[in-house]
Amino acid sequence: MQVRRISEIEGTDRDVTAASGAWRSKRILLASDGFGYSVSETVVYAGTETDICYANHVEAVFCISGKMILVDRDENEEHVITPGTLHILDDADNHTIKPIEDSTFLCIFTPALTGREDHDENGVYPLLTDEVVEAK
Repeated sequence: MQVRRISEIEGTDRDVTAASGAWRSKRILLASDGFGYSVSETVVYAGTETDICYANHVEAVFCISGKMILVDRDENEEHVITPGTLHILDDADNHTIKPIEDSTFLCIFTPALTGREDHDENGVYPLLTDEVVEAK
């Protein structure tokens, strides 16, 4: 059994801020942990906009706090995301996130993130690899 606390991640290399400053992600579980998926607590900041397209990953995103507009650029639809809402990005969905308030999410990625990812100019996380420690 493993127990992880956000307080133990803060200020480490698992505490990642986007180069754009639009979000901060505390990477709780990573590829190197050997589970095949990653788990992060991510805060997106009010007043920012981020274009994203996960060409290499699938992500499930559960809203814990705040309020955000999720724009599906492929379907030209907008969704209001509030606490208790889950959205799933599973088909290289071109989307834009527009936080109305600072918003906190629990994010689960597969394949697992290494912890070094940041969105490129197309909003894509590169597919990085890491040495995997066998899960216990």
